[in-house]
Amino acid sequence: MLALARLAMAKATTEPREQRRRGVETFRKLNLEVTVQSRMQLDDDVLARLGQKIAAGSDGNDANLERAPDFVFYTGCNLLKTPHIALLALDIMDALGVSYQVMGGPTHCCGIGQLRTGDTVVSANMAENTMKKLARSAQVLTWCASCQVQFTEVMLPAYERQVGSRPFEMTPFMRYLGERLEDLRPLLRLPVPMRVALHRHPGLAGVIEAAVKLVTAVPGITLVDLGQPAVGLMSNALRTLPDYKKKLQLAELEAGRDAGIDALVAVYHVDHRELCAHERDWPFRIINVLEVLGASMGIAYPDDYKRLKLLQDVDLVMAECRDLLAHHGIAEEAARASIRAMLDEQPLPLQGRPAANLAV
Repeated sequence: MLALARLAMAKATTEPREQRRRGVETFRKLNLEVTVQSRMQLDDDVLARLGQKIAAGSDGNDANLERAPDFVFYTGCNLLKTPHIALLALDIMDALGVSYQVMGGPTHCCGIGQLRTGDTVVSANMAENTMKKLARSAQVLTWCASCQVQFTEVMLPAYERQVGSRPFEMTPFMRYLGERLEDLRPLLRLPVPMRVALHRHPGLAGVIEAAVKLVTAVPGITLVDLGQPAVGLMSNALRTLPDYKKKLQLAELEAGRDAGIDALVAVYHVDHRELCAHERDWPFRIINVLEVLGASMGIAYPDDYKRLKLLQDVDLVMAECRDLLAHHGIAEEAARASIRAMLDEQPLPLQGRPAANLAV
């Protein structure tokens, strides 16, 4: 209903040509930022594992399987900006012994950007093209909450009304892991002695509940309830209420400090991108839920997104990534624009001084 309301507002306030123009601009910006931010962190082999560097004659990760994989793991577009999260998801699936094919990135867009501008024709075409690719398996695991909603509440029902069936079913990855907890539990071998709090967005049913089950299954973890409001689908769902979002994030950071937590743990990639640089100013880490599970399983990847964002300077980030940017043939202007976008994705400004010196 919310998507329909937004669509009606877009159509009422803009002409079709303007809707198309805004949709194109939105997609170009998305494509630039995902492409550059992933490639300034990853080499060819890892990009290939994430389905982004496809060899001639191949249609994606694990595409040469003689039979369909158990699952398609659908990253959506923006998870590729924080690839350590995606790689942990793949390693966890490997440990569970399931076969999967990774799909995602702008070439597999769900079309939500075009739907938000009111361009329903292009949105439907993009979603249909992606659905044809995802139909490699009858079961799709999704990471991105907005992709899950776009397909399961908008595009798949429309498709089913037209043809009488669905090409696949979609399950949020965290909910899938929660369902596999008893299989996962023996793999959680190493104690992780930390007091953690979950950054919660309850928009997808069962996801936060699964995250609680998974985190508390890790030996050594103490889950602290900060008593903060849990609102929306992901952090970016609150973009229309910027002041309210800043207030929520500041209150949560202050509550985490007062509770003496070791880490604030986000579920979604969007939340991680918006919050991670605050680690500079507050006396706790900001990590993803899969990093907690990975630590107990003995697997880890560097969070290069956070490392780069903490530099807070376009020139410093450029210097850190220059070799990879050159290797991938990314022009300096495109790189700088994408890095600026990364640093600007900071709804609550950084404090600029250590948390110990904050006046409250």
